[in-house]
Amino acid sequence: MFGAVASFCVGWVLWQLLYAGYLGTYWLWPLFVLMPDSWRGTYSFVVAVYAYYALIIAGLAWFFGRLGHWPELARRVRAGIRDNAPEAGPRPTTPPPDVDPARWPEVRSGGAGEAADRLTEELHHGRMNDVDHARITRAWSARRGPEAFTTEVLARGGGAFVHGSGARDMPGRRAHHDLVVNQVRVGTAVVDAERTPVEYRGAGIAVEPDVLGTNMLVVGPADGTARIVRPVVESACLQALTGRTAVVAVTAAGSRLAPDTAFDAVVRIGADSTVGLDLWAGTDDADVAASVLAEALVGDLTDALPGGDSRRAAIALAQLIGPWQAVHGSLPAVPELRDLLDGGAALGELRAALESKHLVSHLRELDAYERQAQAGGPTALLAERVALLDRPAFSRFFSPHDGDTGVRRLLSLRTLERPVRVRVDLPERAHAEAARILARLVLAQFIECATDRPGGDFALLVLDDAAQTVTPQTLRGLQRLQAGRAGVVLGLRALDDVPEHLRSPLVGAVGCRVVCAGVAPWDAQLFASAWGTAWVETKTVTDRQLVADEPFTKVVHGLRRLVTGRHVTAQSVTVRREERQRYSASELTDLPPRHAVISLTTVTGERTPPILTKLED
Repeated sequence: MFGAVASFCVGWVLWQLLYAGYLGTYWLWPLFVLMPDSWRGTYSFVVAVYAYYALIIAGLAWFFGRLGHWPELARRVRAGIRDNAPEAGPRPTTPPPDVDPARWPEVRSGGAGEAADRLTEELHHGRMNDVDHARITRAWSARRGPEAFTTEVLARGGGAFVHGSGARDMPGRRAHHDLVVNQVRVGTAVVDAERTPVEYRGAGIAVEPDVLGTNMLVVGPADGTARIVRPVVESACLQALTGRTAVVAVTAAGSRLAPDTAFDAVVRIGADSTVGLDLWAGTDDADVAASVLAEALVGDLTDALPGGDSRRAAIALAQLIGPWQAVHGSLPAVPELRDLLDGGAALGELRAALESKHLVSHLRELDAYERQAQAGGPTALLAERVALLDRPAFSRFFSPHDGDTGVRRLLSLRTLERPVRVRVDLPERAHAEAARILARLVLAQFIECATDRPGGDFALLVLDDAAQTVTPQTLRGLQRLQAGRAGVVLGLRALDDVPEHLRSPLVGAVGCRVVCAGVAPWDAQLFASAWGTAWVETKTVTDRQLVADEPFTKVVHGLRRLVTGRHVTAQSVTVRREERQRYSASELTDLPPRHAVISLTTVTGERTPPILTKLED
């Protein structure tokens, strides 16, 4: 600003000196040389003189304008006027009836005009919410037929096609939801983040089933991971009420993750629990049941197992429970399984029953199991882990029989074909080792049941603390979930809870990665490597002082220094294209509180770069 004013004053003074003749008349010589003598004293002479004056003034303005950066000043003034000017926003208009969403145009055009009128009335009188709208819209898109749809809507209004629980909303909602597109906001991209691309700065960051279908890994302290996990669970429960999602949440936090009223079933250990867990996930296939249970029991003991995973243990378990199923017509309960693994009388009774029924093939299976047990197979590890589940606290957890009522409801993850809402509370404090087995059991059952579905809606499993649940078989299963319209959200306090040789495969197996503030430096290094590098253009500006040799140039340089207050310099600009990390480990360890770096991937392969995000409160 000062340079512009100073250059204007110097130019004005110079013009006054020229016009008053204090600097001589040499600057008028071109006019006198080019003008004909016959013009002197005529009107043409006056016009020519003033035109020449205008030309000189324009030259002075151009010269001093360049010195004082007048164009830049004018640009800033125009920008300020434009920013301060009141915006003339578009006037609100009422859409035509045939496209007004409040009048249900798709339902009306589909031949259900009565239903559309009833829904419009319900909406205008405030008897519908966003969950009702999403649920009824989905029911219409399911092609139930205009007659059946109209009958249900006329009978129940906004409560038509209600969820099996009868709930039409979730009390105590905290996150920002958009059920039209099935999204929930988890934060907002930081505006002044240098590493974040310009097009993402200030944008809302939300997740949806198409994103969670690539699986999500959240690493950081408990407060940071909860700011991601809680909105995701809340959104999944709301989407279950619309008939679009089945959700299973596994947590040791209980109702702090989400209230009991948000779920159809809460599976917990204790006398007040009315729902137990089906040990075999509702399957009658002994091989599948053995594979799932072996993964839960010994999947974390990769260093002690032959082959480095639970497959050998699954074979041994199948050779034991298969013959039992052939004799008794069902898979064994936990006490019976423990007796079989301990050997002795239970194994002898099983052999005698097989011989009495002449089940030769199953006898060969039992013989193979006994040979493997004598050779030091995984039988001892299986027996040790099953003993942790055969304790008084778990006596009613896996049993369908209740001492009081006679019958007890067991939850099977085969129900994922329906939009169920389930929370499994882990006994982390009283039974830490058993809680980890239960977490692996639910994860293994979810992967098996979700990938074995014939199709259907999205299924989501959320583990807010996935410590000691990641195994080689788990990583293989995660890669199959996308084909089954399912996803898993894994929360970890640190990657130290994962075996070292599985940490890199885990980060690579998930499509969505979240690093919260407070992450450990060695974990940050792994994520920085996973996010890789990007090509960026760097600009280097070098200033060098110009030294004048000619007298006129010295005068000009002195004038410019007087106007700008700086020496005359020349800038050398170098633009280079180089490859650098999207985020470095040091930047990830220095995140501000309540912030996270998030990268997302959709099931169609669309990706976002890592984005610094301020998480929702």
